[in-house]
Amino acid sequence: MPLRDFMARCEPYFGWGGCIIDQPFQPRLAEGMIRCYMGVDKVVGFGHQLIKALIPPPPEGPDSPAAQPGPRIMHGPDVEPFQALRRKMEDEWVPQMMEVLGVGRTRLPIIWDADFLYGPRTGSGEDSYVLCEINVSSCFAIPDEAPTAIARLALDRCRATAK
Repeated sequence: MPLRDFMARCEPYFGWGGCIIDQPFQPRLAEGMIRCYMGVDKVVGFGHQLIKALIPPPPEGPDSPAAQPGPRIMHGPDVEPFQALRRKMEDEWVPQMMEVLGVGRTRLPIIWDADFLYGPRTGSGEDSYVLCEINVSSCFAIPDEAPTAIARLALDRCRATAK
């Protein structure tokens, strides 16, 4: 598609001042995407899914079963492989986001999620993460462990509002 046509097609998205974010290709894309399911400012679970988008299709072709994304495997908030990501979300990134946006804890959505791709490993071999997107209005399905935490947060917010 010519750039001129693409820009015309996207004009409604930019009329309010939006922009395109050019995200570099992530070489570890084949290792999947991690979704952090959030309850206000705490991780209530994780989803891990092997994705196939942007990865060259297998010899059988792009419509073959091997080219399709894998299932999203759900985990509770305490699953070991994602604890470093949990600490980053809860202790660094969410507080930083709240500060930048000027949003207090009571203004955060009760249910939201953030998707991450694996970034380059650190010098000591630890994973790094690249934010892919944040979702607020389309956050289901969720891990089995999440509804109890989310219900508790909703009840707490209702009680606080009623005071």
